[in-house]
Formats: sequence, C-alpha cells, structure tokens
Amino acid sequence: MPRLWTGAETVAHCGRMIDQGWVTLAEADGRALGFLAREGHFIHALYVREGATGRGVGRALLAAAKAQCAALTLRTFAANAGARRFYLREGFREVDRGDGRDNDEGLPDVRMDWHREKDATG
Repeated sequence: MPRLWTGAETVAHCGRMIDQGWVTLAEADGRALGFLAREGHFIHALYVREGATGRGVGRALLAAAKAQCAALTLRTFAANAGARRFYLREGFREVDRGDGRDNDEGLPDVRMDWHREKDATG
C-alpha cells in the first residue's frame, strides 16, 4: 500500500529542502511556476505548476542543474510515464528499476541518470 503524506508533512519536507539550499525556483511575474530540489548530483524533486507545463519551465530548471553538475541522478515513479518521457528527451537514461522498498511512498520507481557529453578535446 503506498504511503500518503499529509499536507503538513509535505510543507515541512519542502521547508527542509529550502533550508538546505537545495531549491531552484522558476517564477514569472512574481508567481512560482516550478522548482527543482537538488542535493549534489541527486535531484530530489522537479515540479511544474499545473498550467505552466509544456512551456519550458522544467527544461530550464534542468538546464540550471546541468550547468552545475557533470552528472545527475533521479528517481521517478514507474507509473509516471510522462515524467520518464520528459527525462529521456532531456538526455537521461534509465539505469535501474525498484519495487518501492527503497522509497518512502512504497511505489515502484525508475532510476535515471544523465552525464554531460565530453567534447572532442576530452
């Protein structure tokens, strides 16, 4: 059975990510459009506000993370086909699948990695 989070737990978790300095926020006209939470090379979360999808917000957040890291890793739920397609388009590749034992929600997930391509000099 998947674990469900209360609103208070979700807010507290997001607050901890912000306090750790992991969050990059995308905004326009003073309104949050999405955010990416990254600890080192691991992306903990990438969310885009409903109504802002398909406008390059997620791509811009990933581009900022890629500019700071030579490699990135994330896990997404196996059932989230849209997210997997997005990450594949952005150069990630699937490297592992889990049965949910290793995530808080208890849902099957997919590990995806991205590595910066080396240029011709090295």
